Amino acid sequence: MSEKLPVIKNNLHPRNPHRGRYDFPALIISSPDLAPFVALNAYGDESVDFADPAAVKALNRALLSHFYAIKEWGLPEGYLCPPIPGRADYIHTMADLLATSNQGVVPRGAAVQVLDIGVGANAIYPMLGKVAYGWQFVGSDTDDLALDNAYEIFERNEVLKDGLICRYQADAANIFEGLIQPADLFEFTLCNPPFHSSAADAAGGTRRKLRSLGTGHAKGKGLPPPVLNFGGQSNELWCEGGEMRFVRTMISQSRPFKQQCLWFSTLVSKQDNLPLVYQALERIGAIQVKTLDMAQGNKISRVVAWSFLTEAEQKRWAKSRWRS
Repeated sequence: MSEKLPVIKNNLHPRNPHRGRYDFPALIISSPDLAPFVALNAYGDESVDFADPAAVKALNRALLSHFYAIKEWGLPEGYLCPPIPGRADYIHTMADLLATSNQGVVPRGAAVQVLDIGVGANAIYPMLGKVAYGWQFVGSDTDDLALDNAYEIFERNEVLKDGLICRYQADAANIFEGLIQPADLFEFTLCNPPFHSSAADAAGGTRRKLRSLGTGHAKGKGLPPPVLNFGGQSNELWCEGGEMRFVRTMISQSRPFKQQCLWFSTLVSKQDNLPLVYQALERIGAIQVKTLDMAQGNKISRVVAWSFLTEAEQKRWAKSRWRS
């Protein structure tokens, strides 16, 4: 019998620990609750049913336990359970961007302050950034229950202690106003904006995803309404105008805080949106704009980052705030 060679996901960041095939025996040792969901697929490989929300949540819990020593993690029913490999790529991609102002060295430790717009109940970006680099996060959301759960995750895990401050955004029309305080300085902001433009659009996306997974929900077999395998509340999945409107709003509202953030950033899932994003950034006078391609789950996405600081100002920022 020939030995299976390790599968390397070359589209993931070199420091992303999820580049290899899932090692299910090792993951089950780290999180025994995963075991009932693992079975051989049609190709004879161990896998889980990615159309099953419970299986996806169990896999996430095992990945967090095995790779990040996060043992206590859970979500309220129906909240977004994000695919971890793509989310980790965002963190490592931004680490590389910071390194460009620091003689190629990624800055580590609590001196690096990050603002997560829409932290969600899962708190995925603060968890990954805290464990990988020791960064300190502020997480904002318009959902009190989401913030409560994110806070509890950090409180229950020693490896995450003191890594997250939660701030409630009372006005959903504002992204930064009322959130960034006068004394705040952030190395970067990050955001995974709502992708869909309406609840109907989000439901259609769910059906397309389930169709690609080959489930009966997408084949008209009279099953109950489909449940997205990664879950998600309405504010996590859609907003009026969809991704493009949200990102353009974020761009226009970033300028008043141009001296308080080294970099602003956001995921842009739809490549067709990039020309409008660039136009919006030109209108507000962004000095530097970076488009950083990366993996996001099973598709290619990109981070668009912008700064109002010159390269010289960025290097002065780094020298004054980072030791390494």
